[in-house]
Amino acid sequence: MDKRARPSADPLGVRLAVAIKRLRSRVREAAWDGDVPLPIAQVAVLKRLRNDGPTTASALAAAEHVTHQAMAQTLSGLKRHRLVRTAVDPSDGRKGVLSVTAAGNRLFESAVASRDAWLARAIERVVTPSERAALEKAIELLERIADAEPSES
Repeated sequence: MDKRARPSADPLGVRLAVAIKRLRSRVREAAWDGDVPLPIAQVAVLKRLRNDGPTTASALAAAEHVTHQAMAQTLSGLKRHRLVRTAVDPSDGRKGVLSVTAAGNRLFESAVASRDAWLARAIERVVTPSERAALEKAIELLERIADAEPSES
């Protein structure tokens, strides 16, 4: 057993992690308040297909770091709601290529618009005009933190 002491948690880091988790949860609620509430895994797949274009289920599973079985479940829900479709891969007829349907694009765009509107309203209600510069600086700091490479243990 390794007897090296683990560093104690930085209270600032803990507060930041909790705040980000709460904000992410609120943003997700605001984005997916429509008729088809989607689990985060399905949202991630829709986003990936929109950004990266059509691909196979196997490639999606690898990109999302999940098993083929988990990806099959995720895709099943998206297909059931007709948010993605499968076509025959033109370079290999044995494979299927997944893409977002028009309904999937509309739902995703609606969710993004809902999220953005909620954030704008929340900022307007909570952040005073004199705090806006501090918020902009905080966003810059969060972006730098997000870009930091994870340290090796």
